[in-house]
Amino acid sequence: MAKSLELLEKLCQAFGPTSCEYEVADIIEAEIKGKYDEHITDFIGDHIYKIKGKTNKKLMLSAHMDEVGLMVSSIDEHGYIYFQPVGGFDVKVLCGRKLFVGDYGKEKINGLIASKAIHQQSWEERGKATPIDHMYIDIGAVSKEDAEKYVSVGDYAVFDSDFVKFGDGMIKGKAIDDRLGCAILCDIINYIHENKIKPDFDLYFCFTVREEVGRSGAVLAANRIQPDMAVVLEATAVGDIAGTAEQKRVAKTGEGPTVSVMDYGTAYLPEMVEFAMGLGKKHGIPCQLKKYVSGGNDAGHIHKAAGGVKTVALSCPTRYIHSASCVMNSKDYDSMFELAKHIALCKVDETPVK
Repeated sequence: MAKSLELLEKLCQAFGPTSCEYEVADIIEAEIKGKYDEHITDFIGDHIYKIKGKTNKKLMLSAHMDEVGLMVSSIDEHGYIYFQPVGGFDVKVLCGRKLFVGDYGKEKINGLIASKAIHQQSWEERGKATPIDHMYIDIGAVSKEDAEKYVSVGDYAVFDSDFVKFGDGMIKGKAIDDRLGCAILCDIINYIHENKIKPDFDLYFCFTVREEVGRSGAVLAANRIQPDMAVVLEATAVGDIAGTAEQKRVAKTGEGPTVSVMDYGTAYLPEMVEFAMGLGKKHGIPCQLKKYVSGGNDAGHIHKAAGGVKTVALSCPTRYIHSASCVMNSKDYDSMFELAKHIALCKVDETPVK
């Protein structure tokens, strides 16, 4: 996984909050340039790379480029910056975090999230999470005019977090949701190119936008392609940590990607779940069922697009998702790549769309 890990780190460290995915898209294009038959874009920023197959059947493989972030909503007279969340956050993970603040084409500056000092808080306030509207971003400005030299209302911020390998194959970083899926799609494209493989399906590798705020990119891509089958590559929150009951752990890191049966956006067809799990068993690839109904992903729109698409979601078990310190196991990356690759290279008559 050495080269893949290098790509994953580059993607995770990129600045790419929802609707500002340009830097991520540039990294992807540089990685796979010249290894596809057609490149399609749309007006909101989706990038679709097509590899022609032997049949007229279409398989969509989808991962989203955007990450959760913050949007600047106002700047006060002292140069403190107030913000709104872009995507879902647990507010308890925000205070004290370092940030990069900026926008596409602008130099990113350092900042940090702060709030009222502990000695200024009442006893009641000390026992509660600080509300978002009581937090602000400090960029070291001395006035509103000073701050506005660097930051404007409508700019974005993302976590400033190192990409770290630790423990037994564990990886910590921001934006593993869903730069991991993007990296795996690149790996599959590279594998097909390097091995000069002609797939059965026409393969559409979709790097989508705006998943964290409503999944609008995926629905445009799916309606454009009108695929016969779709695979969504994602990260999923897990609770395999101390103090969590077994039935609420969702899945276990290090035991392969999860195959979803149901989430808050999709009830997956049993034949698609059985197809993915069966391929894992056939090829000796570790995989597991997602044992909890939670979350959602681009499958929520894809399966309803173009008159209906048979869809399956493969998700990497990830601790502390939507924080500055998402944690995954590198073994799960390898297993997820293998399972997604085997789906992409299946014969049409071996799949539920035969």
